[in-house]
Parts: sequence; C-alpha cells; structure tokens
Amino acid sequence: MVIFKDNKKFKEYKYNLEDELESDIVSNSKLFFGRDTIYIDAKRKIESKTLGRTIPDGFLFDFSYKEEPEFYIVEVELKNHDFYNHIFPQITKFFAFFKNRKSRGELVEKIFSIVNTDTGIKREFKKYLGEKEIYKTIKDTIDSSQNILLILDDKKDELPEIMETYADTWGKMVRLLILKKFVHESEVIFVIEPDFENIEYGFAESVDKAEREEVDYTEEYHLEGVDNAIKAAYFKIKEELLKINKDLVFNPRKYYISIIHHKNIAFFQFRKKKIRLVVMLSEDSVKAKIKNHSIKHLSESVQKFWNGPSCEIIIDNEENLDEITDLFRFLIREDKEECPQHVI
Repeated sequence: MVIFKDNKKFKEYKYNLEDELESDIVSNSKLFFGRDTIYIDAKRKIESKTLGRTIPDGFLFDFSYKEEPEFYIVEVELKNHDFYNHIFPQITKFFAFFKNRKSRGELVEKIFSIVNTDTGIKREFKKYLGEKEIYKTIKDTIDSSQNILLILDDKKDELPEIMETYADTWGKMVRLLILKKFVHESEVIFVIEPDFENIEYGFAESVDKAEREEVDYTEEYHLEGVDNAIKAAYFKIKEELLKINKDLVFNPRKYYISIIHHKNIAFFQFRKKKIRLVVMLSEDSVKAKIKNHSIKHLSESVQKFWNGPSCEIIIDNEENLDEITDLFRFLIREDKEECPQHVI
C-alpha cells in the first residue's frame, strides 16, 4: 500500500524488529489509544518474568469512561512471527494468568509499585481518580476488565479461525489492532484499524459472516464466567420485559444477545462484572429516563454499526432496574408505533 498526501508519496515502512514497533507505540500511546489512557511500558518496568513466566509488552488503562475504566495486557507482534509456535502460546499464557487469583494479585502489586514510584504515571492516575485510592482502582479494574490487546503490523491469516474456534477465550478477551507506518523522508503517517475508540466493536466486520453460519449460541455461552450478581440482574430484566410483552425475543448471537420486538431494540454484551446494554435510542432521550446507571456515549461510526441513534447503559448491580424496565416500555411503544403492521 502507498499513501499520497500533499503531492508526496508515503511508502509503507516494514518493521524488521519488534522493538521498533514497540517504540512507536510507547512514543505515540496518547495518539493511538486516546488522551484519556495511561500506557505503561512493561518491559522497561518489570525486571523478572512475572506473568506465567513471560513479560507482556505493556499495560494499558483506558479512563475514557472514568466510572468503568478498562484494562488491557498489551502484546506487540510482527506478522512474520510464527503464529502457533510464538503468538498462540504467548497469548494463551495470559488467559491462564487472568484466571489465577494469586497471579492477578501479584500483577496488582507490581503495577501499584510502578505507579507509586513513577511520579509521572502517578500524576496521570491522580488526574482521573482524584481522591480515590490508586491501589483499589487498579485491583477493581483488573478484576472486572480482563482484555488482551494484540497489536500487529499486518493481518495474520490464522486469527479469524482461532477467534472462531476458541470463542470463549480468543473471541471474548482478545482485541486486535493493526498498526501500519508510512514514511516520506522525515514525515510519518500511521494507519490504525480499527480506531481504538471502537476497539470493543472490532468484531463488526465478522458479524455478517457469523450471522450466516449455522451455529447455535446460547445465553449460557454469554454468561459463562460472569459474576452471579450480573447474571441475576440480566434475568431480572428479562423476566420483567417478558411481563410487559411475552412476544419479545431474546436472541443470542455470537457477540451479543439482542432483544427483538418488531426489530432489534437493544443488545446485551456481558463482562465479568457488568452488562453493557446498547439501546436503540438517542443519548439525550436515555439520559432523560435513566438517572441511576451510567451512560456511555457511542461514536458516530459505532452508532452506524448498530443501525441508528444509540448509546450504552452500564449495569453493574441489581439495583434500580425499574429504570431499565421503564425505558423498555418506552422503546417497545415507540417501535410499535413505527411498525404497527409488522409481525415477528
């Protein structure tokens, strides 16, 4: 690929060493991941092999949504690295690490030590946390948000099949980002796919394919590993909605459980300690009706993916679910008025 800009020809730069790619990520972390993120260069901060006898390339905290920060173990790899002998076992070690409470505790201690001894990083954390405890925030974030961000310099042919085959690990926990670099003399252009702001929706390109496949996804598939309180919240919402309209369809697909009235009106996505509920209603309308749950803005491109005005409601406990029920009463009524003759 070649990029032309301002009558200049930018040729793709081929990374020969992983260190080069890692260096560009460290130097441009705010540009690549967003101004409300904190990137910790793990290789420079961890002396011994900490995570399953391996050291990740970085740790990333995303505070773009301050009430529900996200955590990522970052692994940087070149396309020419052997997938099954190098990349696959490396990522697999991180899955095992996340499942081990003792290992997670050791990571919390290590990251807290890094933050506490690095004034620059500590200052960044305090900017987002204010008077909140850094240690507790790190622990709570890692306990509830367990992601692996795999950054490559090009696509790997093996990944789509692996993410399909190991849906409960690779499919749920790995986020993929492709970073390419183009140069013209001393000028540089970086191209990233997808935009990190939309990393949670990196599955969008494969949804149509998944929808065509004869695969039966279930509620159990989506709820595996989810805390009991979050499961209880989901089933309570489902029970109340079916009282409102017994013909509502809860439709488990690969990446979400959709609610169908005459059309899709909402989508449940599950994390270990929260539900991310996308509702097909404008953010302003949702804010007018939801007062006790956090609401997350969705970018224009993500709303386009969901097929219209939408936003995300974060549900992290069983309280104030009546608000959610009332919102669905409105959604169902609006959908019925738009499609009065439509039959499910």
